[in-house]
Amino acid sequence: MPSTLVECVPNFSEGRDAAKVDAIIAAMKVPGVYLLDREMDSDHNRCVITLVGEREAILEGAIRGVGKAAELIDLNTHQGAHPRMGAADVVPFIPIDGVTLADCVAMAKQAGAEIYKRYGVPVYLYEAAATRPERQGLENIRRGQFEGIRAEVATNPARMPDFGEAALHATAGATVVGARKALIAYNVFLNTADVEIAKKIAKAVRFSSGGFKFVKGAGFLVRGQAQVSMNLTDFEQTPIHRVFEFVKREAARYGVVPVSSEIVGLIPKQALEQAAEWFLQVENFDSSLILENRLASVMGGKTAIGGLRAGIEPFIEQLAAPTATPGGGSAAAASGAMAAGLASMVASMSRGKKAWLAYEPQHSEAIARLATLREELKAAIDADATSYNAVMASYKAAKVSDDGKTLINAALREAAGVPLGVAEKSSEVTRIAESLRTITSPMMASDLTTSIALAGAAIKGALANVEINLKSMQEESMEELSAEDEAFLSETRARVAAIAG
Repeated sequence: MPSTLVECVPNFSEGRDAAKVDAIIAAMKVPGVYLLDREMDSDHNRCVITLVGEREAILEGAIRGVGKAAELIDLNTHQGAHPRMGAADVVPFIPIDGVTLADCVAMAKQAGAEIYKRYGVPVYLYEAAATRPERQGLENIRRGQFEGIRAEVATNPARMPDFGEAALHATAGATVVGARKALIAYNVFLNTADVEIAKKIAKAVRFSSGGFKFVKGAGFLVRGQAQVSMNLTDFEQTPIHRVFEFVKREAARYGVVPVSSEIVGLIPKQALEQAAEWFLQVENFDSSLILENRLASVMGGKTAIGGLRAGIEPFIEQLAAPTATPGGGSAAAASGAMAAGLASMVASMSRGKKAWLAYEPQHSEAIARLATLREELKAAIDADATSYNAVMASYKAAKVSDDGKTLINAALREAAGVPLGVAEKSSEVTRIAESLRTITSPMMASDLTTSIALAGAAIKGALANVEINLKSMQEESMEELSAEDEAFLSETRARVAAIAG
């Protein structure tokens, strides 16, 4: 598996000419980028391409796709049911593995700058990458579509692109680039051709007009049937089965029923698991009951059979074993990782809830940062043990080396650096957890208290490990330290002091 994995789901304003779509896909398939799905819809005159790849590769592929679309698609002659403002209409980056939402925001900004630089296509940033609150919603940016924005952008500062001048590209319009969580494009077909009914149902279900949070909706006439077209921007908060049942009940008000539904692009497995649990009413359902999930989790080392205790027991027993590693440094890193995990859980449980809606940006920022800290602290569990083993190896090597002191001190610097990083990261976890106290549910105050206590233990234990390695460096060097060691000691002492506050 690549070390970073990002999904990109660009939407292009072409759903009828397969040759043009093929050319756009070919432009995006740089090494390290893989095509997962392609959807073309002639009524909407739009295609949705699903790609996945390593961070740098998929960034370049997305940029090239926008350039090829600008070359091939002329919005002056484009007609279709779906709203559009660009040849490459929207380009979202979605974190999958080894990256955070914050990383995808940085990618979106880099892509926006490069798209305008290479192709002269102005770019607006949306969702998590938005530079203004009103631009988080794609529908706000796209209001008026290509023709309306083209007429307004030169005179209305509110329509100024984030990258580019106050004018659209003559044929390619403007592209909206952003970062978001996994989105489900979900359409429900009704047994009527009356598109006004679909529009009324869409108005009832979408958040902007009083419906479900994380749902956007519109009504269209597609293949002779009224269609309620929806985007579910956070299926964990507003699941797909709840949306379907609501559409079904609303349809009954007008004497119609859903006859089918469709997924455009791909859908996360968890969304279907949620729907299966809800419709089947399975008692005590857990995703680990699914054979393939359990198999992947056990074989990937993420789960041990026998409950929560079974998952952590091997590490505890390794700590208890009469061996030097894993030791206090690894335990401190594990404590910091658990602290970050708990704080993230508290923020996630409050995000999107009505009582805490005003703090959603702070929740999202905390969750994104805590995810990075959690991964780095987990990595430090092994890194600390590895650095200790390297110190022991350096003492042995020093016995047959003319420069044994240099070898030992180099290993000691690394052995001090790992717990120093643990202490700094755990200190940041503490600050984030403290900041969540007043903007999350008071029912979870004990979880934050536990998180802060765990982070405090991590800091105290990690700094003790730093100190013992610094002391060993000074003892090993006797009266004289090298300039490199002196600089390291000075910098490390300063960083320790900063943690202590």
